[in-house]
Order: sequence, then structure tokens, then C-alpha cells
Amino acid sequence: MSKGNIVGFIVTFILGFVLSFYLVQKFSKPKERVKVEEEATTLLERIEAVSKLITVEGFFSEVYQYKDYWKYDISLLRKKALLRIKAKVSVGYDMSNMDIAIDETNKEVILNLPAQPEILSIDHDLDYYNISEGTFNSFSENDYNKLEDNAKSFIREKALESDLMQAAEDQFTKTLDIIRFISTGSGYNLKVIRSQPDALTLD
Repeated sequence: MSKGNIVGFIVTFILGFVLSFYLVQKFSKPKERVKVEEEATTLLERIEAVSKLITVEGFFSEVYQYKDYWKYDISLLRKKALLRIKAKVSVGYDMSNMDIAIDETNKEVILNLPAQPEILSIDHDLDYYNISEGTFNSFSENDYNKLEDNAKSFIREKALESDLMQAAEDQFTKTLDIIRFISTGSGYNLKVIRSQPDALTLD
């Protein structure tokens, strides 16, 4: 092979190598991914001590219908909502209202307790099945907030009408039996005083 051919071969080889390197770099380089930035701020406003005894929980699934209209119940002036409410109602006692005293003379443990259980919390979810609005009567943000409040009140009424309150009392009686057993084993009698509440309220 002549000197000129050798030089041409070397030049061709180098050019081919450079071209191959460029193509590999261009097509094998991973595509730049979309950059996503997220930011969240969480503030803990306050911590409160809670002394509540949940004795039973009730689970409800109810269908709730809402309707209002202006003067006449016709489609142009009427709005309606049909929704399902799924809720968990916790019933028990607010133990912060409980007083404990020990009578060393008479060997008694005195518990002053609320007379009845109360609804401690309601956790609920809403599923809107049907929303219809009239031309001159439509749902606003305040209306949806009202539906939330109405749904919670509706479940509260259903809970009070059910046997959930009695079940909570029965379960609490079993707890008192355990406390009585422990007190007796320590040489004390358990005396329970049930005070009358103002009303069964939701905290």
C-alpha cells in the first residue's frame, strides 16, 4: 500500500470514529426529564390534651335528599341534590368531666361520671349522585357548605335514634365492672355517681 493510500485510510478511519462517537452521543444520551417542583407547608396550630373514652362506634350509610325552590316548585326555580352519606360515629364519655375521690375512712373510691354517653365525633364522606339546578336557582359554595352541615346533623339524628347510645352505655358498664373488681381487690368499694348532663352534644 502506498504512502498516500495509508494516509487516506488513516484520515477515513479517524473521520469515521469521530462521526460514530457523535452519533452515539446524540442518540444514546438520555432525554432530559421534565423537572417537577412541589412545595407543601404544614403548620401545627395547637396541641390539646384529650381524655375521651370511646366505648362503641357505629357505621352509617344513608341517602339524603335536598331541595329548595323560589315560591313555586317548578324546574326553572328549583335545585335538588341527592347524595349518599357514609359515616362513622364514635360514642362514649368525656373523661375530663369525671371526678375521682378516695374516702380513706370508709375505704371507698368515688367516681362522679356523666349520666349518659355522648357523641364524641362524626367522620363522614359525601357522594353526590345527582345535582340538578334551575335556570334561576343554582348551587353556590355556601349551598355546598350547607349540605355538609346538614349531612352531619342528619347522621347525628340517626345516631341518637338508633341503639348506639344504649350500646355505648352497656359497654361502659362492663368497664366499670373491671374497675370495681380492681378496687375490691385493693380493699376499696367502688361508688359511682352519675351526674345529669345539660345535653348530649357533639364536641
